[in-house]
Amino acid sequence: MSNRPEWLKVRIPSGEAFFDVRRILRSHNLNTICEDALCPNIAECWGKHRTATFLILGDICTRACAFCAVTSGRPTQYDLLEPARVAAAISDLKLKHAVITSVDRDDLNDGGAAIFAQTVHEVRSRDREVKIELLTPDFQGSLESVRTIIEAGPDIFSHNVETVRRLYSDIRFKSDYTTSFGLLRAAKAMDPRIITKTGIMVGLGEERDEILGVLHDAVDAGVDILTVGQYLRPSTKHAEIKKYYHPDEFAEFALLGKQFGLRWVFSGPLIRSSYHAEDVFDQMLAER
Repeated sequence: MSNRPEWLKVRIPSGEAFFDVRRILRSHNLNTICEDALCPNIAECWGKHRTATFLILGDICTRACAFCAVTSGRPTQYDLLEPARVAAAISDLKLKHAVITSVDRDDLNDGGAAIFAQTVHEVRSRDREVKIELLTPDFQGSLESVRTIIEAGPDIFSHNVETVRRLYSDIRFKSDYTTSFGLLRAAKAMDPRIITKTGIMVGLGEERDEILGVLHDAVDAGVDILTVGQYLRPSTKHAEIKKYYHPDEFAEFALLGKQFGLRWVFSGPLIRSSYHAEDVFDQMLAER
């Protein structure tokens, strides 16, 4: 498509705070989805808010989704000391709300769920007040893995459906739309008190009615928080951008989501599932 519209322009990373966050992450030998997925908000999140989204279980994904810049291939053995390093970095960064995600690890029997749980325990052993948001892969539909996550006691269970059902075969060809919503539904059934969250990207060739279908499916699955953001192509090897949505269209998705019965919808061109996660969580609590 043509050049990005004005509302998608972002800052170049700079400033003392940005490099301090990077130094802390490097000192603990940690990966972030901010860097590996080429997030457009990294300058703001690191430089202004001093926060990052941790990427655990290594930096090599067993899948190769058409939208994602994370390296795909055969992962190495996971690092049993990684959960403690994540907890130490959260402490050093003085985070009050930590978002932790991972690559897909289809090579592991539990998809890495035990490492997610251990990370929660390590964080809580240092500071029980930190709010923990886990953004998980689909664990190939394993409800036992979901139970491991829920029993660890995160504040938010998040899993992104990413796109509409029709595009899964092209965009998330090793994943399944029904399975993804099934995980969210199962998490809520296992603990009705837990906050569940999902997100989608638009601009991949979906139709408006298909987006509305995702909103309805999120309601049916008991999802509490939905995010909607513009897909941005990481490289020419990735899926093409079919459309740039206007901010007014994102505002409409938020309005319709609320009308359909979603409790909280955060929709905008640069919205990502972990963007301003602490603010989203605080706003949600205030509106409860």
